[in-house]
Amino acid sequence: MKKTNAARILDQYKIAYQLLEYPVDEADLSAATAAAKAGIPVETVYKTLVLHGDKTGNLIAVIPGSADVDLKALATLSGNKKCQMLPLKEVHDATGYIRGGVSPLGLKKDYPVFIHNEITNYKKISVSAGMRGLQLQMAPEDLIAITRAKVGNITKKRLKFFSGL
Repeated sequence: MKKTNAARILDQYKIAYQLLEYPVDEADLSAATAAAKAGIPVETVYKTLVLHGDKTGNLIAVIPGSADVDLKALATLSGNKKCQMLPLKEVHDATGYIRGGVSPLGLKKDYPVFIHNEITNYKKISVSAGMRGLQLQMAPEDLIAITRAKVGNITKKRLKFFSGL
């Protein structure tokens, strides 16, 4: 199994992790698919988003794979008036990673990282290891520490629909 820059950074700081490899489906890069193929609970899979703040410039949000980022909440937490997703065509140049393989570790530049607060509900979570088909499973506290992340509520509540009421 190939070591990525993200894994090498964890090695350098002697942070415990496990690499989980799974077959990639280019048509479905969702957290649910990654979790199913890697054999881990979907709620522990976190996705890494690249955004642009009007004051800070580029920044990173790490949120549950099934959630949507709350742009207003992220702007407030990051000291911006507004944030927007970085256009997909700019993600590789900004991070060194491609869509479906963006890790909060080993980025081209030292962007500020913001992590959704529910991450601490789990003993282990996983984020991309820096390439499609490879997840880093680790303690959430270690991810927060190594990325020097600010933690807060940065996701939107998804509406749940009930039938038969």
